[in-house]
Amino acid sequence: MHLYLDFNASYLAAFVIGLFSSLHCIGMCGSIIGTLTYSLSPDLRNNKRILFSIVLSYNLGRIASYALAGAVVGTLHAFLSLPFTQGQAHRIIQIASALIMTGAGLYIGGWFPRFAYIEKIGSRFWKLIEPFGRRLIPVKTRLQAFMFGMIWGWLPCGLIYTALALAATTGNVVHSSMTMLAFGLGTLPAVVGVGIMTSMLAKLSRIQRFKQAVGILLIIFALLAAFPWLNPMRVEHIMTF
Repeated sequence: MHLYLDFNASYLAAFVIGLFSSLHCIGMCGSIIGTLTYSLSPDLRNNKRILFSIVLSYNLGRIASYALAGAVVGTLHAFLSLPFTQGQAHRIIQIASALIMTGAGLYIGGWFPRFAYIEKIGSRFWKLIEPFGRRLIPVKTRLQAFMFGMIWGWLPCGLIYTALALAATTGNVVHSSMTMLAFGLGTLPAVVGVGIMTSMLAKLSRIQRFKQAVGILLIIFALLAAFPWLNPMRVEHIMTF
């Protein structure tokens, strides 16, 4: 049989998911940045250069946690290959990932609000590590900000899980990590607070038709994840068994 190893548009798709994740969580992420900012001493907070470097360090830590999570889901093939063949395991992951991404698209579009319940998946793990994040407050150094981001990057979020579902379809630990890295980079404009982009995304998040268009786009990504041979941007890597 033939095994299609790559959904090579995953980097672009993950970046787009990250970019539009602000439609879902701009308030949540903004509150975390606010907590980080106001935990700083007035001297640090009033120094724009230092403030930016600390916020950037936080985001680098957050993105590093996404890449680490990508590496974790990238190992799924090894576990699923125990009861199944490698080809069967990859196909199971593709279908499961497509279902999750479809649910996210329906949720963003306003057609499936119950998808938010998926965030309960990581709530137990989050309760274990969240206290370590609070111990880093008040943040005083860039290293503390980075570690703060590493912890808060595991905050339960349906769209992070959607990006992880996409990353799982790559069939490769490195590609899976890179997919989550692309997702993290997509979140930067809104989370770092790039004025024009943040304002634009905030306005777009209130337009239902735009949210529906993004939802449909996610569903298209889901179809490409389930049927990667339909993807015109895919560079084909095939293994024969």
